[in-house]
Amino acid sequence: MSYQTESPVVRRPVYASRGMVATGQPLAAQAGLSILQAGGNAVDAAIATAAALTVLEPTANGIGGDLFALVWAGGKLHGLNASGAAPAALSMDAVQERHGTGEGRAEMPRHGWTPVTVPGGVRGWADLHRAHGRLDFAQVLAPAIRYAREGYPLSPVLASAWARSIQIFGGLNLPILDEWVRTFAPDSFAPAPGALWRSENHARTLEAIANSYGESFYTGDLAAQIDAHARATGGLLRAEDLAAHQSEWVTPITAQYGGHLVHEIPPNGQGIAALIALNILEGQPLPDRRDDPDGLHRQIEAMKRGFHDAHRFVADMRHSRVDLEHLLSETNTHAHRGFLSDTAHDPTTPAPSSGGTVYLATADDEGQMVSLIQSNYMGFGSGVVVPGTGIGLHNRGHNFSLNPAHPNALAPGKRPYHTIIPGFLSRVDGTPVGPFGVMGGFMQPQGHLQVVLNTVRYGMNPQQALDAPRWQWLAGLGVEVEAGLGADLARKLAARGHRVSVQLDGGSFGRGQIIWRNPETGVLEGGTESRTDGHIAAW
Repeated sequence: MSYQTESPVVRRPVYASRGMVATGQPLAAQAGLSILQAGGNAVDAAIATAAALTVLEPTANGIGGDLFALVWAGGKLHGLNASGAAPAALSMDAVQERHGTGEGRAEMPRHGWTPVTVPGGVRGWADLHRAHGRLDFAQVLAPAIRYAREGYPLSPVLASAWARSIQIFGGLNLPILDEWVRTFAPDSFAPAPGALWRSENHARTLEAIANSYGESFYTGDLAAQIDAHARATGGLLRAEDLAAHQSEWVTPITAQYGGHLVHEIPPNGQGIAALIALNILEGQPLPDRRDDPDGLHRQIEAMKRGFHDAHRFVADMRHSRVDLEHLLSETNTHAHRGFLSDTAHDPTTPAPSSGGTVYLATADDEGQMVSLIQSNYMGFGSGVVVPGTGIGLHNRGHNFSLNPAHPNALAPGKRPYHTIIPGFLSRVDGTPVGPFGVMGGFMQPQGHLQVVLNTVRYGMNPQQALDAPRWQWLAGLGVEVEAGLGADLARKLAARGHRVSVQLDGGSFGRGQIIWRNPETGVLEGGTESRTDGHIAAW
């Protein structure tokens, strides 16, 4: 590899044979590993890790968020859409009444009750466990409950994100955030690496979820508490909305590249953007060197076309027709290639916005593998916390369009365009390779594209594929690159018409995890994100 790196430290992949958990928080990875070592399978470990992350990384997910998963089990890949819909009372008229017309309605609000949709993550845990789990559900959630009750020390990137959220929420001056402050920013707590945080409210809530197989959240005491808080503080979410929620098992959608199949969850997720970009690049040979400016230019241009379609068509397929066959067809691919040239183009699609998500991958020694992603969106989500529960509610409704003619237009009972996307890679003959993901709002399909190309086209191992410097399309002709790509590459991209900015101190380039399985030996090979507190627990 000839690209420049920000550090001379070379990180290497982790190998194991019995089981592996990869995620962005070390203690959460250990929680999943403990379940594997107790006799659980990869799904048990994934649920344990996901539940632990609601406690151990609340800056990016929580009990009141959504979930998507891809599960390799029984010789087949299964997709789960555990995202929630708009409450029955959340309509265009309701938004107009609350927030007015004109410029104020350019987009859905980010904070408060208005963008809160039904949280699907808890039911997702239960449905995954019911279909593929092995251990008792309460046993699987036990590590999360223990961390919430006994407390834990903050890891460095987590502490930084927490402090940033306190600063952001402190400037909003919204009374609805008072419970968030009591829960996540009490006077006795200052987020710093090594600082201890605990939440008995989280522990009790997770116990109620564990003992009721998640039903307390949707039809029991927790649902009643959510309903009561909404009624008392102007929220539109009701117990009836929670009770009506169901996860959906879906057939993954795919694109072929370099003798492999890349699998994504179908809309309302945005994974199709990565698949469209891969279709455009398949059969269009990329240079042999990853850091060739021509190759990077082609990748960026293909990704713009993927977003062009995603922002026009991705919506809840139960409410809007999304022509997947056409979007993934050679006809559509050929049409997109017509927009590509030696110079940058403006795809005339809305600029992506920020995110806040956790991703995890697990694998066991029986062949089961899981790619799972969950989120509260934009860090702590809406900022609405249900008193006495630790439940912070997400703000996924922010991604609805307020244009009534758009397929993703806000409507009661409809799921919004969703940014979080788990990925899975297999060979064209159906042999599974493994789970992968790169979280971070609209960086996610861009991260998927780059990780797949790093692996399939450029032969990188999982750690190299994640560590390689990244780029991201911002809007119009704007592209941001990590400093590790180097000044020379940045200048050459600029010469092709890109408006290039170089990020010198981190930035939002996503955070990923990878686990590949060797089909001949069963050996697991994992990579974890160097841009966060990433960790692989294995045995």
